[in-house]
Amino acid sequence: MQPTLIRRQLGGLVPPKIASPSLLSSGSGAGLGPLVNFYSKLPKGPAPTSAGGIKARFFNGKNASAAPLLAGILGIFGLGYTIDYQSAFSPLFSLYAWFLAANEVM
Repeated sequence: MQPTLIRRQLGGLVPPKIASPSLLSSGSGAGLGPLVNFYSKLPKGPAPTSAGGIKARFFNGKNASAAPLLAGILGIFGLGYTIDYQSAFSPLFSLYAWFLAANEVM
C-alpha cells in the first residue's frame, strides 16, 4: 500500500489539532484549562449502589409483595384472552356476511 493511502485512512482516527507536533512541544497548557476544570468537578469516590433490580425492589426486604408477579400473570392472561377473542369472531363475521349475501331476495 502507498503511504499516502495509509495516512488518508488513518487520518480520521486522530483529530489534526491534537496530533499536531507544534501543540505538543510548545508546553502551553492553557488549552487544557477547561478540561481540567471539568474533570475536577466530577464526583470522587465509589459509585452509589444501585437498587439491585426487580427482585430486590419488589420481592426482598420490608416491602416484599407478590403484586408484580400477579400483575404480570393477569396481564399475560388478558392479552391472550383479547387476541383469542378477536381472532375467533373474524371468521364468523365473514361467514355471516357470505350467508346474508347468498340469501338476498331480489
